[in-house]
Amino acid sequence: MLDATRETLAELGWGGLTMGHVATRAGVAKTTLYRRWPSKNELVVDAVATLFDELVLADLGSLRADIEAVVREFAELLARPETQAALLALFAEGTRDPQLRRRIREAIVDPQKQLVRQGRAYAQARGELDPDLDEEAAAEEIDIIFDTVAGTVEHRILVSGEPVTPEWIRRFTTLLLGPFPHLAGGGAA
Repeated sequence: MLDATRETLAELGWGGLTMGHVATRAGVAKTTLYRRWPSKNELVVDAVATLFDELVLADLGSLRADIEAVVREFAELLARPETQAALLALFAEGTRDPQLRRRIREAIVDPQKQLVRQGRAYAQARGELDPDLDEEAAAEEIDIIFDTVAGTVEHRILVSGEPVTPEWIRRFTTLLLGPFPHLAGGGAA
């Protein structure tokens, strides 16, 4: 049903997508959809959220390597037509619907911030970053790091239509790690 939602959204766009279209494509009754998702908004958010469940952060031995790997995975996910169609539709609708924007944050954005927390924890365990002393400041940094990475990659692919190449990922990571000279220099680990 979630695959059918993304396919229908990519084909028909937000305005054209109906629960009936999704039900037909998925081979289920509309009542089946409505039992799980009371609205199109809920259905589309869950369909997009499952895409982002694919992103993982492996401990590759250095913060640089960890960042480069997750940026590459994120870029590959964003390059898919169904991801692009779904995200652009959600972003557009979310600007007009505060409840949808809240749901996007809860189901998609906040869970993905876990990757940043995990990356920081790996880097701290390796001694690349100092331990967090202030939880509030650490939470704010996590938000900023997430917004920087997600916003930059989304802008590059969804707005500019530019490719995310290995060289671009290396340069972006170097800029991101700039405040940490011992981590910023050098090539991929």
